[in-house]
Amino acid sequence: MDEKNKDLETQAKEPASGASPEKLPESQSYTRSEPNGDAAVHNPETASTKDIPVEAVHSAEGVTPEGEPFATATKEEAEASSTHAFFDEAASEPARPATQASGNNGTVPPVPPTRAGGGNLSGNNGSGGEPPKKDGKKKTIWGAFLAGILGVLIGALIVLGFSWGALHDDNNNDATSTTTSNTGTTKKVTVENTTGTTQALEKVQDAVVSVLNYQAGTSIATGDTTEDEASSGSGVVYKKSNGKAYVVTNNHVVEGANKLEVTFSSGKKAEAKLVGTDKWNDLAVLEISDKYVTKVAEFGNSDAVKVGEIAIAIGSPLGTEFAGSVTQGIVSGVNRTVPVDTNGDGTEDWEAEVIQTDAAINPGNSGGALVNIEGQVIGINSMKISTENVEGIGFAIPSNTVVPIIDQLEKNGEVERPSLGVTLRDVDTIPEVQQQQVLKLPSGVDYGAMVQQVVAGSAADKAGLKEYDVIVEMNGKKVTNSMTLRQILYANDVKIGDKMEVKYYREGKKETTTVTLTAASSTNQ
Repeated sequence: MDEKNKDLETQAKEPASGASPEKLPESQSYTRSEPNGDAAVHNPETASTKDIPVEAVHSAEGVTPEGEPFATATKEEAEASSTHAFFDEAASEPARPATQASGNNGTVPPVPPTRAGGGNLSGNNGSGGEPPKKDGKKKTIWGAFLAGILGVLIGALIVLGFSWGALHDDNNNDATSTTTSNTGTTKKVTVENTTGTTQALEKVQDAVVSVLNYQAGTSIATGDTTEDEASSGSGVVYKKSNGKAYVVTNNHVVEGANKLEVTFSSGKKAEAKLVGTDKWNDLAVLEISDKYVTKVAEFGNSDAVKVGEIAIAIGSPLGTEFAGSVTQGIVSGVNRTVPVDTNGDGTEDWEAEVIQTDAAINPGNSGGALVNIEGQVIGINSMKISTENVEGIGFAIPSNTVVPIIDQLEKNGEVERPSLGVTLRDVDTIPEVQQQQVLKLPSGVDYGAMVQQVVAGSAADKAGLKEYDVIVEMNGKKVTNSMTLRQILYANDVKIGDKMEVKYYREGKKETTTVTLTAASSTNQ
């Protein structure tokens, strides 16, 4: 062996002079530094980490064909050369023990082991101790195998999670799922989702019906008179008695009908009779047979309704195809007043007191129920603001307004209201010149209801009211126009026969009179 090889062997075996052995942590016993992935092995028992060169450190020895050991072979070369040299020598001199090359203190190495352990060499020749077991590739294989198994398990859990989520969503409303027990048998599990809304609907939904309005028409083919469906709306069954049932709906739903029909949630139909209407509050009552009636609605107290509470609208938007549709929102406002045109002349002549809601109300919902979370009817859906830039503003007639009206309609076929016996015109529609020259109103008085005509023998006639009188106050409340006058006159606490103080201007002077209210006619206030 030349001097260069001996120096390399000595450097690999012995620590540097004056350096004490430095032991690496067990978890980092072997440092891998081969760029191609083969392990350069370093024994922590015989060398300090600071003595490890950057290049790979070879710790296995080889034997030349002449029997000379060398220290520059790779581990695989060392295995092959040592084994071949041993068996060649054993073949020529089977009884002679192999002599260790210089640098091994004359000791005889043991017989090389078989390669059952993966081909690792084992020895105690003082060249740095036992070489490490060649298990790097096995560890890599096992690591890859375990990583693969872990990936499969994670993937399975993710798929299982998505499947369970979808199953849970699909089964959230009274759905049925299948589970497997430890015995391998399956059973059905029913998931019930009951909310306050569903409980409210159970109480009232079947009491809401569709109302069909049939009007006279002419057949194009024969010229005969026919009855065709002109429009449809909704209604609420509120009473059942003596084989009959009563339905409340809107006046505009039944207006102009030759024939009326209701359709129940079950699909059954019944012919309806018009009992009476009230155009001022847009209400009507129908009478039907109670044969198919299964639910009767209960009215709630609309005066107790709070802004922000849940509101549920039930009806037949766009016709019977969507009968029984349910929309939910909140009460957006209470004690609202909405101007309406009751006689279709294009002039607003009444202010309806309503509940505002953002629950969707569409054509066909009219006459349907606005329900609270207890399943009580707090309003009859009547109208909505329908413009391109407005969304979610619908209105319902409060139940506390509905109940006394439908009671009167059911009993009398009409609503008796107190009346003055006059026709009116709003002062703010009269030119300012005429306000001063004809009416002779004082400066600052540009409001009130002007009397256009007085009915002979009426309450106004008996109280001394005349044409061109301007009423500015009734019952202690300011009258700004004819609409506010009707609000005062038709209030629930005002009855026929009541006496009411009226203040008015005549020829520029303020006068006062007392009116004893009589029953109203259809055209006069």
